[in-house]
Amino acid sequence: MALTEQELRSLDYEPDTGGHFGDYGGRYVSETLMAALSELDQNYQKLKNDPDFQREFDADLASFVGRPSPLYHAERWSKATGGAQIYFKREDLNHTGAHKVNNTIGQALLAKYSRKPRVIAETGAGQHGVASATVAARLGLECVVYMGADDVERQSPNVYRMKLLGATVVPVESGSRTLKDALNEAMRDWVTNVDDTFYIIGTVAGPAPYPQIVRDFNAVVGREVKWQSKELFGQYPDALVACVGGGSNAIGLFYPFLKDTEVAIYGVEAAGRGLSTRQHAAPLCSGRPGVLHGAKTYLMDTNDGQIAHTHSVSAGLDYPGVGPEHAYLKDIGRANYVGATDEQALCAFHEVSQVEGIIPALETAHALAYAKTLAATMRSDQTVVVNMSGRGDKDIFTVAKLDGISLT
Repeated sequence: MALTEQELRSLDYEPDTGGHFGDYGGRYVSETLMAALSELDQNYQKLKNDPDFQREFDADLASFVGRPSPLYHAERWSKATGGAQIYFKREDLNHTGAHKVNNTIGQALLAKYSRKPRVIAETGAGQHGVASATVAARLGLECVVYMGADDVERQSPNVYRMKLLGATVVPVESGSRTLKDALNEAMRDWVTNVDDTFYIIGTVAGPAPYPQIVRDFNAVVGREVKWQSKELFGQYPDALVACVGGGSNAIGLFYPFLKDTEVAIYGVEAAGRGLSTRQHAAPLCSGRPGVLHGAKTYLMDTNDGQIAHTHSVSAGLDYPGVGPEHAYLKDIGRANYVGATDEQALCAFHEVSQVEGIIPALETAHALAYAKTLAATMRSDQTVVVNMSGRGDKDIFTVAKLDGISLT
């Protein structure tokens, strides 16, 4: 049930001791992992307020990642769109080319402090795999990355980058051969090797405390936007827009603004070939609550209760679930969740590339597509901030193929 603005401002937006955001979240996992998750939770609650840990994290964000990332006025695209002024939060300029490194830096430090010599990760678009391989190489940790076989094919540049960084990439042939199945295999690995392995999860999904951990490490994005927007245009943005698959880039932008109810929030899911077709990946727009990968959240399932196959032109959004905090924000009315189709995302991909000289990731292009529609309904003295969550180098083969162009 949607809450009033006063009620929304009074919430603290933190999970309870069981890792629940309202009705969502929790730990629906095997007995073997309950102990590991409890240990992780205890370590994180201790370290997140530890001055030495925070200093090391902040120093890595500055000197290794290159933060703060700029808040860029897309002036020409704003003019072409009409309406509000559009700004890009340039996470594509981070080391490794996406927002993912914010979280992997933090989790790799947790692995280091927990004395775990081996890390594993799942990846869809490959950016989380690259970021995990990068921080593992830097800290001298063994790294194994699970990736759906279909995603291995459509994200081959990132697969090679992971291998160059010393990671082992394991193609997952089961199920839909995409992100969902990669996460399944990573969880199986962790159950088997829990004593010496740290699971660097790539999104705000999964069992508690992962949704909180990933959110907290990525919240540097929204905190920077708060002071950057005041410097650039004297106030907070009128609206925030980000794409949502599992939801880490979005919650990183949204979380610091949740109590600022004058700021509208929009999460953009992959509507694929249309929300009415079932060939999409938009559980918040058209799914229902259930349990997936250790947490209660919105998900896409079949009439007989099986997890449904999804479709998106973007590998990073091709997931049948979503982080439980997003499910909570939907239900209480603090965030609005909408869809952008493959066609709309591809149009935005080309348009922003040619008008602003910035090639966005296909995931980001979904947010850009909706931001264009939204900005056109607003006044020219209003502002929209879009999280430019990643760069599009990894997607050029996919887009070229769809455009009928051979790059070989």
